Amino acid sequence: MWSVMKLSMMINYGDGFKESAQRVVELEKAGLDQVWVAEAYSFDSISQVGYLSAITDRIEIGTGIVNVYSRTAALMAMTAAGCDYVSGGRFILGLGASGPQVVEGFHGVPYEKPMMRTKEYIEACRMIWKREVFNYQGQTVKAPLPAGEGTGMGKPLKLINHPLRSDIPIWWASLKDKSVEATAELADGWLPILFIPEKYHTVWGPQLKAGLAKRSPDRKRLDISAGGMLAIDEKLVGDEQKKVLDLGRPHMALYVGGMGARGKNFYNDIARAYGYEKEADEVQDLYLDGKKDEAAAALPAEWLELANLVGPRSYIKERIAAYKEAGVTVLSVNPVGPDPVGQIELLRTLVDD
Repeated sequence: MWSVMKLSMMINYGDGFKESAQRVVELEKAGLDQVWVAEAYSFDSISQVGYLSAITDRIEIGTGIVNVYSRTAALMAMTAAGCDYVSGGRFILGLGASGPQVVEGFHGVPYEKPMMRTKEYIEACRMIWKREVFNYQGQTVKAPLPAGEGTGMGKPLKLINHPLRSDIPIWWASLKDKSVEATAELADGWLPILFIPEKYHTVWGPQLKAGLAKRSPDRKRLDISAGGMLAIDEKLVGDEQKKVLDLGRPHMALYVGGMGARGKNFYNDIARAYGYEKEADEVQDLYLDGKKDEAAAALPAEWLELANLVGPRSYIKERIAAYKEAGVTVLSVNPVGPDPVGQIELLRTLVDD
């Protein structure tokens, strides 16, 4: 028996945030369950989580994502506890490693041991939320500082406040093998990218299985959030469906073709694992040669169709079933077109049907 599937959206951040936030109020009434605020190197996401908390009542609010380098582990725990408090227990801490371009280039912090650092941040946050005395001596997190470092005056402390929840949900935006395994073992939710319900197991199946085998029975089922563009309309068949799906080509080409160098692009590796080896080579070669439009055109049409929800109602119901069958518990969508609220209302009825 499938559990109730939640609906989520990533909203604009930075300059367009206030307009997006007002729309969230309408989307909440339409049946949206979660909203995620990115950070990257724009405005911080935390202040905007607070803004959303003040104008909404029910919707869960997550960071999608904050990196584990620009804030200490203790500050991450303090911040999450504060967000959970002001939102009335609706906060989700979305964590990720980001990349060296941002971490080293913008924050000036060495990009070292990203998987281990994320694992230790998760452990540290959970200690602090339980108001344990924080004495953590890991590979990447050391508090208090070890003997011989700093002034020597550091002392173990515990959080002054009593958090609203002592176990705030942590979702991990992991991509690589060991990180995905650690996500399945330790995190409350997983935020993958370029997800195809029928093929995801060829990329991450063994890692998820290995991680779930080590998962504590005290932790709930791992939530998985995946989806794509959303457009439900009886006219969206054939060429009309293709026109909407083509809107996703530039963004996908950026990831598959332009993220990293040849041989060092995990998104390109995902394409290969899905069986699109020839297309992966072509997209990357074209993109790195500056031919972005040609690279976008070279993406497999099948991938675009299976990774998005574009078509008439009957077809969307089939896609919802495929995502449920793949273990997706949160359908993450990006409505395209003039009526995002109406699209969410319609999707809600199809999911609940």
